[in-house]
Amino acid sequence: MASESAHSEGAELGRYLRARRTQTSPEHAGLTIGAGIRRTPGLRREELATLAGISIDYYVRLERGKETRPSPAVLDSLARALRMDDQQHQHLRELAARAARYAPEPAPAPSRTVRPHLKLLLESLRPNPAYVISRSMDMLAWNPGGLALYAGLEDWPAKHRNLARYLFLHPAARDLFTDWDRQITGCVARLRAVAGTAPDAPDLTNLVGELLLKSPDFAGLWERYEVNGRKPVQKTFRHPQVGTVTLTSQSLQVEGTPGQRIGVYTADPGTPDQDALLLLDMTAPRPGGRAAATPEATGRHEP
Repeated sequence: MASESAHSEGAELGRYLRARRTQTSPEHAGLTIGAGIRRTPGLRREELATLAGISIDYYVRLERGKETRPSPAVLDSLARALRMDDQQHQHLRELAARAARYAPEPAPAPSRTVRPHLKLLLESLRPNPAYVISRSMDMLAWNPGGLALYAGLEDWPAKHRNLARYLFLHPAARDLFTDWDRQITGCVARLRAVAGTAPDAPDLTNLVGELLLKSPDFAGLWERYEVNGRKPVQKTFRHPQVGTVTLTSQSLQVEGTPGQRIGVYTADPGTPDQDALLLLDMTAPRPGGRAAATPEATGRHEP
């Protein structure tokens, strides 16, 4: 059991190194390349090993998942050679730490139960859209605007409501976001970061398997193995009910419940964007029924 776990974790470390190597150009790594056609995308294994100051054989073993205990110095050398940023470097360290631990049993899945006081908190945040989300981006709880902001998501069964699934599979998502390409890139990067440290977790593998099967866009981004942390950003929505609105997004980790976080969208007071949030909150569907607005007015789509 332990050796199988070690092989799995080592393979994940190898996949990450291979993805970063093939996406790092020789020029970006500081190499001067002569004339001629290169058959290998990005850096060759021997080029990376040389830049990192390690043997080619050792690097090949790392990439194939057969070496699972690289030293901190080796990890730092590889990160420098691959021009990793701080988030990518930290992800590399986390993958190496998991590969070295040989954990025989996977960690338990995070709780999906949302505590009552968090639901009260979501209600108190109205009219600002807010929700509680799992590490795999399942929506676990929400206030009216938190659900209605993602146009058409309320038409899916509650157990099917997942923001990654929405972005890639719901027909309204491309129209809702003015920068849909950027949104899906960030979404996959966040899932990759979580899955890299919990590669066998059912909540992640089931979602990833579904999206790999149903969305070529997701499959292409997943193969790139980009990892990024989440940052407060502004997002512009072309909402079919309240028009174009620009909001600031903030994500907060839920204390005492690993894997859950609260997402909140806000607008500056006294702006048309805040007026749009008030309208969205007033007309959003309520539990057990729909809002007064008609489907034609809201422009909702069936999944």
